[in-house]
Amino acid sequence: PVNAWTGLDLNGNEVPEGAEPLAQLYAGHQFGNWVPQLGDGRALLLGEVIDRNGRRRDIQLKGAGRTPFSRGGDGRAWLGPVLREYVVSEAMHALGLPTTRALAAATTGETVYRERPRPGAVLARVAASHIRVGTFQAFASRGDVAAIRALTAHAMARHAPEAETVLDFFSHVVAAQARLIAGWMSFGFIHGVMNTDNTTISGETIDYGPCAFLDEYHGAKVFSSIDRMGRYAYQNQPDMAVWNLAQLASSLLPLISDSEDEGVAIATEALNAFGTHFRDEWLRRFRAKIGLVTQEDGDEALIVGLLSRMSTSRADFSNTFRTLATSGYAGHLVSDPGAWDSWAPDWQARLAREPGDPKATMRAANPAVIPRNHRIEEMIEAALAGDYAPFHRLSAVLAQPFDDGPDTAEYARPPAPEERVQQTFCGT
Repeated sequence: PVNAWTGLDLNGNEVPEGAEPLAQLYAGHQFGNWVPQLGDGRALLLGEVIDRNGRRRDIQLKGAGRTPFSRGGDGRAWLGPVLREYVVSEAMHALGLPTTRALAAATTGETVYRERPRPGAVLARVAASHIRVGTFQAFASRGDVAAIRALTAHAMARHAPEAETVLDFFSHVVAAQARLIAGWMSFGFIHGVMNTDNTTISGETIDYGPCAFLDEYHGAKVFSSIDRMGRYAYQNQPDMAVWNLAQLASSLLPLISDSEDEGVAIATEALNAFGTHFRDEWLRRFRAKIGLVTQEDGDEALIVGLLSRMSTSRADFSNTFRTLATSGYAGHLVSDPGAWDSWAPDWQARLAREPGDPKATMRAANPAVIPRNHRIEEMIEAALAGDYAPFHRLSAVLAQPFDDGPDTAEYARPPAPEERVQQTFCGT
């Protein structure tokens, strides 16, 4: 670990003193298809630092050039995906969700060739670690139990120091992922590429390629151009997290029990706890979104009733909840005001039983602004023309997502029909 770097070259042209950069090996299931070796094809881990709060962090450069895992690629990144990850990851942090952070985005002065020539750029990314489910899978697929044991010990010490057994560690990861996915759902976030190599042990969101936030609410919504079967649609994300965690469990089986059958039974029981963790966190977050902090048996039905009406009307996800927080009425945002009128009295009666200030609860749970897809595309197009003003404005607004500022109305506006983004794309 390097505890103090000064004058860090964020283009990757110079190696910090004491650092030994490396590209990490991992494998993974990509859209359910097994790939035995992936790894950092365009990223280099510079090293670890201790932050001001005493936490250990990885510093990584994305787009710095070829690595042993580039698989014939150039290892470079172009400006658009770098700015997208910068803006969205920092917005996720401001929303209070666990995420990798963007330390800096830097242009390289080089040209990167994709569908057409693009300006090159590098993202400096900070993470609790870059250990993924796919990291464990790489060694498990080779039958290297000693490596799995060493990796598990390292991950336990770094991310679950309270865990006494490998099963405790697995349960910790299950709970962290359940909380993360519930958080995604509460803000209408779609990761877009929830492969096992993009599922962290730390419970942080990682890799903002074809990600997007919902405008119109619909559970089956997909933006990613490479998700042709809708595997990672908004509503499928909890199930896909369970699937990914099952792959981690399979990798850990030799450390859980000497008997494979016993290990499967033990790990399955631990994995089944995902449902409880997810439901508890989902209910907590969605209760807050409609002004509730106490618990009653009918709350889930009340929440689902609103979401069903929003889905039928294709109501704007963020604006519907924010309008509830500011005015207490959102009937004008659904296509059938009668549907709203059939839901609102039960909600208002439930609010009457709440202590405190339900509107304050709602305002703290429902952002006024999110990284809307058309604003991100607008920001990228401007940057390609040399104008970074939209990037700076968007970043500033998203840094305070729950506040109403002078630009809030502009950035809260849903896209006009001609502005709608139908597909998002991976940055490679």
